[in-house]
Amino acid sequence: MTSFEELKIKPELARALKDEGIVEPTAIQYRTIPLVLAGKDLVGISETGSGKTACFGIPLLEKVQPKKGVQGLILAPTRELAIQISGELKKWSKYLNLKTAIVFGGVGIEPQIRAIAESEIVVGTPGRLLDHLNRRTLNLSKINYFVLDEADKMVEMGFIEDIERILSASPRNRQIILFGATISSEIDYLKKKYMHDVVVEETEVQVKKDLLKQYYYDVQTHEKFSLLVHLLKKEKTGRVIIFCSKRSTVELVNQNLREQGIKSEMIHGKMTQNKRMTVIERFNKGKIDYLVASAVASRGLDIKDVTHVFNYDLSQDPQEYIHRIGRTARAGESGKAITLLSSQDHDAFRAIFSRYDIGAEELPREDFPKLKFQTGMQSRNSRGFDRRRESRGSSRRGNGNSFGRRRY
Repeated sequence: MTSFEELKIKPELARALKDEGIVEPTAIQYRTIPLVLAGKDLVGISETGSGKTACFGIPLLEKVQPKKGVQGLILAPTRELAIQISGELKKWSKYLNLKTAIVFGGVGIEPQIRAIAESEIVVGTPGRLLDHLNRRTLNLSKINYFVLDEADKMVEMGFIEDIERILSASPRNRQIILFGATISSEIDYLKKKYMHDVVVEETEVQVKKDLLKQYYYDVQTHEKFSLLVHLLKKEKTGRVIIFCSKRSTVELVNQNLREQGIKSEMIHGKMTQNKRMTVIERFNKGKIDYLVASAVASRGLDIKDVTHVFNYDLSQDPQEYIHRIGRTARAGESGKAITLLSSQDHDAFRAIFSRYDIGAEELPREDFPKLKFQTGMQSRNSRGFDRRRESRGSSRRGNGNSFGRRRY
């Protein structure tokens, strides 16, 4: 049994980790923390829920020096992830004389300027970090440690040029620590251009099959919501995330679930940051058990104890499926992922099958009550729904087993 003390970190840091119930490093932590402490440039690829923040956070808190200016910079793709990382660093550094500043857009910049001036580590999103660089309120000349968390997500979101501009403003001899789920061509480019003598450490990127059971139903489009409600009532669930590929679908499914007496809440990228964080906090505290979500909840956020993931529909990106199902079966717990397939999802599911060995099992069609799905959103001046039925969109395919016969 390995403890954090055996990794030769400061007693104050080990004590703070113990206060949070963090005593033994995970596999990726055990393999990467000594490398980061040794000053190696690192690319880490690991499964969801493996504790990546500690892989770079613990060494940074170990190595930065109090009152010596900003020495560590951590880039994150979203405000939520930046807030999460900053929160962890603040908890772990409570017995150290170190401060962490968090910077992101959509809020006042003056408090961030004051926080940066007093901090040794800055965590932020690319756009706001560039604002500070342009205003000269952030000086990267003393940066020794440069972290890119969820680097592949940042590339997907179009931040590659921003990342390069920020990297170019930092010293050439800084240590770079990069974490992501995959190494895309853009990540490989960053690795070759900016990193030196890189060590790559990888653990499983998919949850273990003995812990995660994956199933799918082949269902007609106009029956999808009815089947979802039937399964929510039938399954013995704890906390549930229902993923939808579009914001409009998130809103519709959430409102229709509430019409059926299911107390759900939603989260998507168009909501304010404060609202999203409030919903996540309520979900984590058990105040709500059903969360309808877009891709914003599939990566990076600290969402705990999810027993079931439902894919109401699928993204065109096969990797998104892996991130979604990775919200359950975490930290040694079991979980279940159920996908509802209609005609428009077949191409996406075929791509998932071709790329990943997911081992999803088709379940037979069940009898369930047919419910109305209201497609009209509430207007500001009306509490009622447009009573139109959801478009039938797909042709009937007999008993619903046609996906299996396609041999994907």
